[in-house]
Amino acid sequence: MDKVYIEGLTFQTTIGFYPWEKEIKQTLVIDLAMGWNTASAAENDELAKTLDYAAISEAIVEFANANPVDLIETLAERIAAFLIGKYQIPWLRLKLMKPTAVHNAKTVGVEIERGTTLSGQAL
Repeated sequence: MDKVYIEGLTFQTTIGFYPWEKEIKQTLVIDLAMGWNTASAAENDELAKTLDYAAISEAIVEFANANPVDLIETLAERIAAFLIGKYQIPWLRLKLMKPTAVHNAKTVGVEIERGTTLSGQAL
């Protein structure tokens, strides 16, 4: 399976359970791998036949800021559903991290896989 990926996409958004968290922006980091057949794009060097990681990165940040939630688990699920629907991505692995959540940890977060692989294997 081919994969298009975005690693270390860092942005600020409102997220958190506690009232004080709803008043500030916090840093989130996303690593994203998306299953995609890249052969047709490579054949004639056509961006329109692959996943545009710049456009997807922008869409993720806009989506997160337009849809504030309490939990990173919720945001991860919603981003995954949004991307699968908008870009017709058959499979993705999304790791969403909140590096400032625990002061003595480098980062904390969730990692999810959704969809089916290009070979049709359900996840």
